[in-house]
Amino acid sequence: MNEIEIGPGKRARVGYSFDDIAIVPSRRTRDPEEVSIAWQIDAYKFSLPMMAAPMDSVVSPETAIAIGKLGGLGVLNLEGLWTRHDDPRIPLGEIASMPQDKAIRRMQELYSLPIRPELIKERIAQIRAAGVTVAAALSPQRTAEHAKAVLDAGVDIFVIRGTTVSAEHVSAEIAPLNLKKFIYELDVPVIVGGCATGTGALHLMRAGAAGVLVGFGGGAAHTTRSVLGIAVPMASAVAEVASARRDYMDESGGRFVHVIADGSVGKSGDIAKAIACGADAVMMGSPLAKAVESPGKGWHWGSEAHHLELPRGDRVQVGTVGTLEEILVGPSHLADGSMNLFGALRRAMATSGYSDLKEFQRVEVVIDRV
Repeated sequence: MNEIEIGPGKRARVGYSFDDIAIVPSRRTRDPEEVSIAWQIDAYKFSLPMMAAPMDSVVSPETAIAIGKLGGLGVLNLEGLWTRHDDPRIPLGEIASMPQDKAIRRMQELYSLPIRPELIKERIAQIRAAGVTVAAALSPQRTAEHAKAVLDAGVDIFVIRGTTVSAEHVSAEIAPLNLKKFIYELDVPVIVGGCATGTGALHLMRAGAAGVLVGFGGGAAHTTRSVLGIAVPMASAVAEVASARRDYMDESGGRFVHVIADGSVGKSGDIAKAIACGADAVMMGSPLAKAVESPGKGWHWGSEAHHLELPRGDRVQVGTVGTLEEILVGPSHLADGSMNLFGALRRAMATSGYSDLKEFQRVEVVIDRV
């Protein structure tokens, strides 16, 4: 990326968000029905290139099953209400109805209960019984503690997700997770993130990750930029990590690691732009929180919102627009990119003349700042 001088002795790279770019159609078009948006990671095949973010307002065992049957992958948050409360519907209802000025403090209390291994087993078993691929997430801080319970329960894909995840965490007091050793000893694919640079992603790839999450997640519910001053322009970040993936393939003799855009994917056009920049799939939160089936009941929040020492997220009202099926595969009755998300991706690819996701990653993009 180009650098500019922002002051004497300090330079900054120029980065671009999804809002800054646009896709350029090629000389040919295709019939949308002849376009494939299928995605496969390890042995698991999906008709939609998407993961539902491990956020309590989005993924419950029931919505994970529904998303799986629609062709996507729902990722259950194993540090959330589902593994702390026998009946999460009670705290979920409270979160959805409480005044805004009391929301964060009360959420901190509701999430202070201990994580119970028997509930991890019960929730994963419920999803597995439905016959869909089972994915579940832990933060790096909790992975070593609860990994055995997760694996014993029969998870198919293990997700390690945090605001920023590195392969070289340094701590003088707490023994850090040895990511490379941990992944090597597992028999299931591991998806790790977030990361925002090619260097960071390369370290995660070398540690054995089957996929890397690019971005900090959280999206509409994230306040990391205002609290920590940390943000990532997603178009540039995805393109940089996709480039690092090519370098890693050369280095490793052809091992392919999936790049998954995790953040700023709020509309169907953002999905198309993420793939165009080099992503293989997207992880989404707020678009799915708008489904009538979603456990947040029209509200959306992430794990950062109830951090006991430094909350970096908020509970935001996103409302409801339709069912999960309408949001993911249509039909849509809105023209704002919030419904039939993957029908729109299929049409964007067809309009640009590409037949599958790998081809579409080569589409031309332009800077479209206004």
